[in-house]
Amino acid sequence: MSKQKIYMNRELSWVKFNERVLEEAEDKKTPLCERLSFASIYQSNLDEFFMVRIGSLIDQMLVSKEIRDNKTNMTPQEQIRAILEEVSRLNYRKDAVYEEMMNELEKYGIKIVDFRKVSKKESQSLRQYFESEIAPLISPTIVGKRQPFPFLRNKEIYAVGVLERKNGKEKLGIIPCSSGVFPRLIPVPGNSGTYMLSEELILHYIPDAFPGYTVKSKSLIRVTRNADIDADALYDEDLDYRDFMVDLIKKRKRLAPVRLEMSRELDGDIVDTLCDYLDVKEDYVFRNHTPLDLSFLFQLEDKLRNIPELFYEKRIPQNSPQFKKGESILAQIQQKDKLLSYPFDSIKPFLEMLHEAANDPQVVSVKMTLYRVARQSKVVEALIEAAENGKEVLVLVELKARFDEENNIEWSRRLEEAGCQVIYGLDGYKVHSKLCLITRKTENGLEYITQVGTGNYNEKTARLYTDLSMMTANTEIGQEASAVFGALAMGETVKATKHLLVAPNCLQNKVLGMIEEEIEHAKNGEDAYIGVKINSLTDKKIIDRLIQASKAGVKIDLVVRGICCLIPGVEGETENIRVISIVGRYLEHSRIYIFGCGERQKLYIASADFMTRNTLRRVEVAVPIYDPDLRGQLNEMFITMLSDNQQVRELKSDGIYTRVQSDETQLNSQEFFFSQAYAQVQGLAEAAASKEA
Repeated sequence: MSKQKIYMNRELSWVKFNERVLEEAEDKKTPLCERLSFASIYQSNLDEFFMVRIGSLIDQMLVSKEIRDNKTNMTPQEQIRAILEEVSRLNYRKDAVYEEMMNELEKYGIKIVDFRKVSKKESQSLRQYFESEIAPLISPTIVGKRQPFPFLRNKEIYAVGVLERKNGKEKLGIIPCSSGVFPRLIPVPGNSGTYMLSEELILHYIPDAFPGYTVKSKSLIRVTRNADIDADALYDEDLDYRDFMVDLIKKRKRLAPVRLEMSRELDGDIVDTLCDYLDVKEDYVFRNHTPLDLSFLFQLEDKLRNIPELFYEKRIPQNSPQFKKGESILAQIQQKDKLLSYPFDSIKPFLEMLHEAANDPQVVSVKMTLYRVARQSKVVEALIEAAENGKEVLVLVELKARFDEENNIEWSRRLEEAGCQVIYGLDGYKVHSKLCLITRKTENGLEYITQVGTGNYNEKTARLYTDLSMMTANTEIGQEASAVFGALAMGETVKATKHLLVAPNCLQNKVLGMIEEEIEHAKNGEDAYIGVKINSLTDKKIIDRLIQASKAGVKIDLVVRGICCLIPGVEGETENIRVISIVGRYLEHSRIYIFGCGERQKLYIASADFMTRNTLRRVEVAVPIYDPDLRGQLNEMFITMLSDNQQVRELKSDGIYTRVQSDETQLNSQEFFFSQAYAQVQGLAEAAASKEA
């Protein structure tokens, strides 16, 4: 059995995930404006993939062309070649679905046009607009001996023209189109609902920007730059870490290009010239028949908000019935463990818990790890309130949270100004855990309220991502959480735990141990089971142990939204493993680990995916679920997701994802969980009304 039939390359698996996102844009059962969103998400996902993963592979090639993927034995060059082929294939589909959606939008009075689709009168009005509103604000550049090729900003759009003088000499003219001073969508005068993209307007009038030249050919271009910087490798311990990260962000914006996109065909020599200036190989050049940046689609959606049929049915996170209104949140957690399931449950009880802790005279400290927070963060405001009320507040702000560094830097300053103790993570490790510890000093001694989550402390994503948040007054869990924070404050990692799974030292090894336990039960002829819901599966040690478990007869269900490097259903190898991916309205982000059956079942929620970066190079926390009611709730959730026959794709033994087809009653797990949340709240309201009557 060859490795290629059991393992899938990480990068190619990610491309398959983004293909599933694109399928949502193609799916006519999805409301039109939501399809627009999926198309834009497909593109932004791809931007980040090139910036990070392609950038990383290119860096690997610079080190050695013989570095190989530990699962498929592919070299970086082989991986890039395969990725570029797949991306080219998917871009044809993206172009096709974009055109289809634009045609559909016209039925609702919205049009995006270019100069081939406007009347002579409209063209004259657009010229006037260009001359009065745009021409004074643009900065045309001609590349020559005295004017070097300008720096092209990451992901910004430029109009490029091949210019010819009367003497026959050619030069290159470039105009930035992403100034932010003028709107992206330019209304076409006299034609309500019709728009032209500002870059198309600039490109059309590029001859006006370069008088004295003939424009032989022209195109819009967009550069994607490498963003893969190893902050720890570059850090000098004599520097202030926060100032260092500010400089690093600036440096990242100037890294080498890894992709060049063009809106039109240019002469091959001109493309070669652009590639030379940018130091990009021809293989990394893509011709698109759609706009180079699809973010404007969200603006179109805003113009259609008054047509409900174009959007998903409105859903509002509900107040969890686990919490009683008007009673202390902390006291309710002390009585019984609580579990919130976002976005079906509201994040409000967690925010109320923080606010209550900030004002509780018996609370002596609040400690929290922050990875990504909202721009206007109520979580951070509550921590500031606690500090201002005299509590000890310790906050680990991870400044290496990719693309959120600037937001985190600003919040770290605010926290420090309020009197919080702020630490910035560890050398060599990102702190990705979602851990909060409230310590109270009472007559009976110290009491702990510990919260462990699967997602960030971010009110915005709590409405968009599926995540879990468990709160407990379990003393031993609180003591272990305290040990985690103690280690972080010392710049160290926890070496041993009894209850929590804490990476990098006490998560992968314990997961491997629990898989081994299931293998032994299967060998003894007993029922053995593993169920895991994660975002990605790439950790080869865990993958290989799962393969061993499958061979031993352990039944394994894996719900993996994104990357999955394990191919299931291979006879004699992974035939006892099922892999599904749920891609739908909400981003599946929760992590659940289930090991064993019945009385001996071990169940956790976690911040960690089964990726080596999470299990060995980050601080991650998984918490055991001991409360019988919460265990039942999570088991039911997991079974429901496995039964989804609307948003699920199943990974087959040939490495291809296929939609689950079923003649049974339609089940969309995300919609089911929301209807369940609504029904529970309605049931409580009816019971209260009946009691009053």
